Amino acid sequence: MRNEELTELAQQLRVDSVRAADAAGSGHPTSSMSAADLAAVLLAHHLRYDFSDPENPANDRLIFSKGHASPLLYSLYKAAGAIDDEELLTFRKRGSRLEGHPTPRLPWVDVATGSLGQGLPVGVGMALGGKYLDRLPYRVWVLSGDSEMAEGSVWEAVEHASFEKLANLKLIIDVNRLGQRGPTRHQHDLDAYARRLRAFGWHTVEVDGHDVEAVDKALTEAVEVDERPTAVIAATRKGRGVAVVEDQEGKHGKPLPDAETAIEELGGPRFVTVEVEPPPAASGRRDRDRGPLELPRFETGTEEATRTAYGRALAALGSARGDVVALDAEVGDSTRTEYFGKEHPDRYLEFYIAEQQLVAGAVGLQACGWVPYASTFAAFLTRAHDFVRMAAVSRAGINLVGSHAGVSIGEDGPSQMGLEDLAMLRSVHGSTVLYPCDANQTARLVAAMADLDGIRYLRTSRGETPVIYGPDEEFPIGGSKVLRGGEGDKATIVAAGVTVHEALRAADALAADGIPVRVVDLYSVKPVDVDTLNDAAGATGCVLTVEDHRPEGGIGDAVAEAFSDGRPAPRLARLAVRDMPLSAKPEEQLHAAGIDAESIAAAVKLLVERVIAH
Repeated sequence: MRNEELTELAQQLRVDSVRAADAAGSGHPTSSMSAADLAAVLLAHHLRYDFSDPENPANDRLIFSKGHASPLLYSLYKAAGAIDDEELLTFRKRGSRLEGHPTPRLPWVDVATGSLGQGLPVGVGMALGGKYLDRLPYRVWVLSGDSEMAEGSVWEAVEHASFEKLANLKLIIDVNRLGQRGPTRHQHDLDAYARRLRAFGWHTVEVDGHDVEAVDKALTEAVEVDERPTAVIAATRKGRGVAVVEDQEGKHGKPLPDAETAIEELGGPRFVTVEVEPPPAASGRRDRDRGPLELPRFETGTEEATRTAYGRALAALGSARGDVVALDAEVGDSTRTEYFGKEHPDRYLEFYIAEQQLVAGAVGLQACGWVPYASTFAAFLTRAHDFVRMAAVSRAGINLVGSHAGVSIGEDGPSQMGLEDLAMLRSVHGSTVLYPCDANQTARLVAAMADLDGIRYLRTSRGETPVIYGPDEEFPIGGSKVLRGGEGDKATIVAAGVTVHEALRAADALAADGIPVRVVDLYSVKPVDVDTLNDAAGATGCVLTVEDHRPEGGIGDAVAEAFSDGRPAPRLARLAVRDMPLSAKPEEQLHAAGIDAESIAAAVKLLVERVIAH
């Protein structure tokens, strides 16, 4: 396209952004209008994409990190012929694919955006996949707003992209000066952004974002840089082209007050279409063959840490499946992810101490067809909760593994103890939450996770625990195991992970005192085994949950919810970590928290006495 045609395309994108927001009665047209020239040049001259085949692995990736500028993205799709004008005007309406912020309901959207500061970290994951895993020549284009450059996650991504020499990652920053409530930190000081990015090793280009010829040259320069990532830093004006809103405060997130007049000022509707350049052939893509899976086998009666079983099972899974990748946050020796790294170093990605980038990398990789397992301490996954939440919005399929869970880690103290992770992951839409108690169970669940949908979380423990299941035992997702039980049981103890073994010891002690109890290993915390829990409650009349976790949102709540659909509820009591732990040995920690065998037995006796009294 000639420069005049690019300008016309940019005006069309502005007009369509105004029209879409006006039809919806809401949206962010001014944030879309500022980046219209950038988007027009990118679409017409630099994006390589087959809109008829969005699954083509060689397609460039386009991430609108400033997801509130969705009217601009949808206007791009219209210009490319992917949607028509009728659908454009369904923006933000119930049932429309054109949501307020983009989601993968649209086949050309790889990941959901809208929580600022996430597009670039996810783009890092995609760029890693293209450069080091698939070895495909696609580029990852990320359109970012200037406000989100204040997010710490952006700088995790900036540093990692530079360290990995991700020349296939191209960041375009729409510096339109105004945020939601007023000016941004650096306003139009482009060099303030450039200095910071260059300090991390990026190539930078500063440009007038409304000069299509200059933008074209800047994007061409970005494409030609082949040793490091590039940022095109573009000065723009919010609401460009309509005097009543251009560069004016207080106009963020609102339809234009007089859309008809604004459209006239912009020159009226256009119907420019763009023949987007197709991607190159996807030759040389890495083979992702599958072979037989031989999981590690652990002998019953021995002891092994579930984190060790996880590492060994993951390495075995990597041997059987070429699509499995492991992501570490510089704790691979502790999580045991290093076992995978030693056997499959070409599919082992180190993200260092950057948990937001760790999860974002997993989201980006799964969008490229990989099956990522991202591991760190359970406590530190909480830092990345928003990325996990947005991964669910992205319909992403990722495996998260949190080790060193609970007070049972011992002397390290509360800063290292994952005590909120079950609640966090249970609250995520469509998630699966697993908490194995022994090595063989862990290995089976690690393998099962690979074929599940959505966010999958496995909680592992630091210390060694007895192997109580045989290596051929099966553990269906949504199931549980009744480890003790019979007629005449006086109560049910529901446990998971380390507390299963405490519950078994308590059951033996109670049996010696003439109080038979049922013990349920609730290894699937979500989805929970409602039928087994209801059967146990009906048979025993009272249920005690015991967990190495805070009382809010964990196993106790999962069990309580099993009786919330109108079924008769048993007398329910909970043991959990209610105080702030201190440094102590693991067995001392369990006792201090009131979740060891002695505490469980005492709680059962009290519970049974109360039932008899009533």
